[in-house]
Amino acid sequence: MQTMYQQMSDAELAAALDDLKAQVAEVKARGLKLDMARGKPSPAQVDISRPMLDLLSSTADLTDEGVDCSNYGCFEGIPSARRLAGEFLGVPSEQTIVLGSSSLNIMQDLLVHYWEKGVPGYTPWHKLENVKWLCPSPGYDRHFGLTQDLGIENVPVRMTETGPDMDEVERLVAADPSIKGMFCVPKYSNPTGCTYSDDTVRRLATMTCAAPDFRIVWDNAYAVHDFSDTPDELTNIFDIAREAGNEDRVLAVASTSKITFPGAGIAFFGSSAANVTAAANTFKVGLISANKLNQLMHTRFLPTLDAVKAHMAKHAEFLRPRFACVQEKLAEGLDGTGCATWTNPHGGYFVSFDGPVGSAKRVGALCKELGVVLTPAGATWPGGNDPQDTNIRIAPSYPSVEELSAALDVLVLAVKLVSAELAQEERA
Repeated sequence: MQTMYQQMSDAELAAALDDLKAQVAEVKARGLKLDMARGKPSPAQVDISRPMLDLLSSTADLTDEGVDCSNYGCFEGIPSARRLAGEFLGVPSEQTIVLGSSSLNIMQDLLVHYWEKGVPGYTPWHKLENVKWLCPSPGYDRHFGLTQDLGIENVPVRMTETGPDMDEVERLVAADPSIKGMFCVPKYSNPTGCTYSDDTVRRLATMTCAAPDFRIVWDNAYAVHDFSDTPDELTNIFDIAREAGNEDRVLAVASTSKITFPGAGIAFFGSSAANVTAAANTFKVGLISANKLNQLMHTRFLPTLDAVKAHMAKHAEFLRPRFACVQEKLAEGLDGTGCATWTNPHGGYFVSFDGPVGSAKRVGALCKELGVVLTPAGATWPGGNDPQDTNIRIAPSYPSVEELSAALDVLVLAVKLVSAELAQEERA
């Protein structure tokens, strides 16, 4: 599909470029300083969890079902936190470990565990000539960094509206035993906001893999992050995997980082009993126990998944108008131009935006020049290499609605100018 600038006459295009450049000069003169680079909760969102800080005082009971949370012990996590973890991850509580604040750290520890020790009965990955990892793209840049840091070859697989392209995934994993796993953000995926369909979840849980030690890192970071009146539903992959005899395949993680305090929450790991035992035996070499007081504070504030969902309804009040602003501004500025497409998620923290081929880096640079910081173009693909140079991740949560509106105006202007310039360059 052509952009409106490609369809213009030479004279019309020249006039459009003059007008757009004049608008850019006006915006530059305003000296904006706006940031949409990372998906952080706004300060007002963080504040709704402040009452949790009052739950543990010098006179508070610091035990949890007989566990003294003020002392060493209980490596796997306190009972109330493990029950909550089980609800989050869809596994029995005894198949969970509750650790520090970072699910990303858990994922790194798991990958290093398999890299150094391997799946029981199989060769440690570091001893293999080649190890590959599937990366649904556009996806989460920090995921890609975990495997890249170990020297694992990241293999991009394109995302669709129902999850990763499963025809491609199934073809790759069935043919290549060096592919040892893949990343998945199954609900409100980062950055597309899509939720994996029932069929996608089923195929992931049951597909034939050439590598018997294949693992799926199931990062359900946005399991409860709904802001729509019609929230997405995600099938429990463990139910399907268990029936297929593949429960060991799935390594699930989640955290409260965008529920309570980012960087100061609690993080969960859940999998088969065998995987949890093997991982725990490695983790506990360097950890006597995680912060049980923090676990206790969290479960007194959010004792059940229903309580978590009620708390998340408060978060939704902040997120809903921001995401509505994104849809309104992009539609107002770009509908009918042929210059862009974007997602409209029912939850999560991001909108995935695609401009013309070869535009994303130029749009990002121009936005920065005009005072708006975006996630670096290419970050949503392994190695920062977006093959079409189209994708930009929009993170609307942190700025105020007014700031967000101003930043989106800049983005729309940048996309139009770059699209017009690309059209002119095609004619040169």
